[in-house]
Amino acid sequence: MIFSKFPSTMKWIINWLENHEIPCFNKMVTGFECPGCGMQRAFIDLIKGDFLASIKVFPALIPMLFMFFYLILFLKFNLKNGAVVLKYLFIFTASIMVLNYIFKLINHQI
Repeated sequence: MIFSKFPSTMKWIINWLENHEIPCFNKMVTGFECPGCGMQRAFIDLIKGDFLASIKVFPALIPMLFMFFYLILFLKFNLKNGAVVLKYLFIFTASIMVLNYIFKLINHQI
């Protein structure tokens, strides 16, 4: 596992994140996961370097991070056609979230 190769500071940050995950309000109230459930676990897996586990837990995380990174670039440098690109990135990311949620519902993983 890549986690053993991290410096102690990074291990401390990852352990802190794992121990301080925010519970899903929707799951607490209704008992069902929301379309965003798993994002924190996927982010922790991504920090650890386990890309496949991250994608398995929440496949929309990497496109979402790319979208936010592009948003920052767009706001800082006023990129040409940036708003159109952001619109399509948002549609792509939201589609992945919805399809993943439907897949979980069909396979009784929720």
